[in-house]
Parts: sequence; structure tokens; C-alpha cells
Amino acid sequence: MKANHKTFFRLFGLFVSIFLLCSCNQTEMKKNSGNELSGNLIIFHAGSLAVPMKELSDAFHKLHPDVNILSEAAGSVASARKITDLNRQCDIMASADYSVIDKLLIPKFASWNIKFVSNEISIVFTDKSKYANEISKDNWYKILMRDDVSFGRADPNSDPCGYRSVLVMKLSEKYYRIPGLTDSFLNRDPRYIRPKEVDLLSLLETNNVDYIFIYKSVAVQHKLKYISLPDEINLRNPKMSAVYQSVSVEINGEKPGIKIVQRGEPAVYGLTILKDAPNKKAALAFINFILSKEGMEIMEHCGQPSVIPAYSSTFDSIPEELRQFASKSPPPTP
Repeated sequence: MKANHKTFFRLFGLFVSIFLLCSCNQTEMKKNSGNELSGNLIIFHAGSLAVPMKELSDAFHKLHPDVNILSEAAGSVASARKITDLNRQCDIMASADYSVIDKLLIPKFASWNIKFVSNEISIVFTDKSKYANEISKDNWYKILMRDDVSFGRADPNSDPCGYRSVLVMKLSEKYYRIPGLTDSFLNRDPRYIRPKEVDLLSLLETNNVDYIFIYKSVAVQHKLKYISLPDEINLRNPKMSAVYQSVSVEINGEKPGIKIVQRGEPAVYGLTILKDAPNKKAALAFINFILSKEGMEIMEHCGQPSVIPAYSSTFDSIPEELRQFASKSPPPTP
């Protein structure tokens, strides 16, 4: 009986040793396979992506708990200049205007660009805004021009929402056939211009301004009231591209004294991975997650509908695992 006990314990000990050895080998193999993601993931993104980016980061972190996501929200142009002018490293750049990536980052700092969601410019307000019960999509421009009304907008040189707001003003002048309307808008309340669109929220919520030009998605995310503008004005509808392109605005370029002409076009966001990204493996996984069904559901919930797969002029440079989210064929000319 004692011999049988000794034999049992020896066999049991041998089994435990083999099990532990196999477990250690599997763990080591897992590490060496490179399937485990870890480290910091640095993301520069548009202010209007702050809410969905937080939700996306939280969902991704549950899948990859060893990845530490470091997000910085700013105007998209300002974000690009952190890279081009300040030589700051980041892994992912997500811009409220895909053309910021095309014009400021490609080809020196990035190789490709994927369009992923869209938006539109709206007039946003609260119950405390003057004439809140009177404003509509038919009279909004008249309300904003009243002497006792103030409004805010983003800086065109820092943020796509800023130059898109100016484009909306110019389109409004044409749509309503009111010469000088754009100048009237631009000359009002310059003290309420802010570096990025989400900075305008505090002005609105503290009643320093009555209205703001901002993305509809921001209003949806913060449960604010908004006026949806006609498609001929709001930069939402791709079928209106020719109308949007009839207006333009100049913004500061990469160097002092250099200007970039920004023509009107649908408000489409873009993202890329930087050439010198410190954590490319995690960056690829995160973008794959953003563009997945689950990621796009989060974006839709935040008021930013998917446009994937959309045409990319940089299709051949897109990593193979991400090409399913883009199109090589340009859209037909209307």
C-alpha cells in the first residue's frame, strides 16, 4: 500500500513538472510569436473624435490590456504640425479632414491615407441661447446677424472645422443670394474664435455665446440642440461635391508666408500610421479595430457615419491587411 502511494506521488509530481514545463514553453512561444500587443500607442486626433476615440480605446484595451493608449486631441492642422514642425513622434494620426494628411504628411511623414467617416457642419445652441425657440433652418443666418446675438467658430488655420465653417458661410451667401453675407459673418465676434471646435463647447455651455458653428456629431455626443443646414451648404452630401468646390478659403501652409487653398468638399475624415511610428504593430491592430464592424458601430453611435470603403489615391501603399477598407477605383465623375 505504501509502495503504491509512493508510486502515485512520484507519477503525480512528474505530471505536474511536465505540465508546468509545457505551460512555460507555451508562454514563451506566445511572447516570441509576436502575437501579444503591448507598449504605448500614441494617437494625435481631431477634437471632434475625442468621444468616439475614448470609446474605441476602452473597447480595444479590453482585447489588448497591455497596450497603453495615449490620445491627444487638437485641431487636425495643429496635430499635423506637431509632427511636421515640432518633430513629435506618434503612431496614428486621425484627421477631421483627410486632405490634411495628404497635404501636410504625405509623402515625407506618411505613405497612405484611409477615409473612414463623414460629418457635417451645423448651428449648435442650448435652451438659453437667444431666440432658441425661433431659430430654424430657414432663418438661422438672420438670427446670427442680430446685434444682440453672439456666436463662436474654430480657427481656420488650426482646425478643419474652422475653415469648413468659412466655406459654409460662403456657400450660404450663394444659396440665399445675399451679397456680403460672408463678410458679415467673418467680421462678427472674432474674440470667440478658438483653436479647435470642441473648445467652443465651454463658450456655449457658460452662455458666453449663443450659437456655435460645429460638427453635428459633437452636438449629438453632447446632447445639444442643433440646426441641420441644407445639403447645398452643410458639406455632408457627396452628390453636392461640385457645389461645395465652387468656394474656397486660404489657410496657413507648412512654412510662414505659404498659403494652402482649401476648396469645399464633403466633410470626410482620414487616418494613417506614421512612417516612424514607435509601435506599428499596435497601430495596425488599432486601426483594424476602428475600421471593423464593431468600431464603425461606435462611430455611427457618435454621429459619424462610415464611408468605407472609399477611394484612396494611396491605395497601393496601404498595408495589405487594411486594403479591404479602401477602394482603388475613383468615384465616377458626376
